[in-house]
Amino acid sequence: MTRDLAGLRSVRGVLFDMDGVIYVGTKPLAGVQQAIDYLAETGRKFLFVTNNASKTPEQFVKRLAEMDIHIQPDQVLGSAEATASWLASQMGQPGWPRGPVIVMGQDGLKVALQKNGFELTTDPDAATYAVAGINFHLTYDELANVTLAIRRGAKFIGTNSDATFPSERGFLPGAGSILALLSTASGQQPQVIGKPNRGMYEQAMARLNVTPDQTLMVGDRYDTDISGAIPLGLWTAGILTGISTRNDFEQASPRPDLIVNDLPDLVAQLRQADNR
Repeated sequence: MTRDLAGLRSVRGVLFDMDGVIYVGTKPLAGVQQAIDYLAETGRKFLFVTNNASKTPEQFVKRLAEMDIHIQPDQVLGSAEATASWLASQMGQPGWPRGPVIVMGQDGLKVALQKNGFELTTDPDAATYAVAGINFHLTYDELANVTLAIRRGAKFIGTNSDATFPSERGFLPGAGSILALLSTASGQQPQVIGKPNRGMYEQAMARLNVTPDQTLMVGDRYDTDISGAIPLGLWTAGILTGISTRNDFEQASPRPDLIVNDLPDLVAQLRQADNR
């Protein structure tokens, strides 16, 4: 059932995916500052919510500043933070003992785990948990050690299942491709925390203090950004600056509430709803 877009007036918080929505590679996409300014003008809050687990919030902020996009670290939620926080919340429950973590990932994931009190290890025999995300500098030895840890009983956790990673060069292997390799090698499937799993959206809404019907998710991938938000009751906007095409969004079931060409188009749609 299609929702009346006038209901967008009730939106108080907007979640933006980053890769393919805010930028591609090192190139900012059109209308980012315009969108942020309009949200501020209308009393709305926003959060950049990304499955990219390679960087800390501070590193994301620095990268965005280099593109002349200026936000604060608490306005970014990455799947590294979400995964580490989720794993910490499991400690003490049956079957979830505290123990060392072996990591397939970069600074964003390692720092997030350490901030949540986890000891990191490179020894597959010592690991209680094996947590994997994107790693642009992975080596065979790292893949081998994480595989051995999982085979020896470490619980297998994934930050996100995005098969590809958008860049200026094109679509590169993403965290989901690394998880698929580890799954094939270990014979185990990971528990994945990032979008489209509900944990990412719930943490984002809690940070903005908004309810699902007050929240708009803006994403370029139906299978992650949009498909996970719809069952939770969020408003959704599929944007055509990244991976999914207009046909992908139109043929999806259920469809996103909006399909927009870019961020200026999104602002125009919000402005139209606000003026109804």
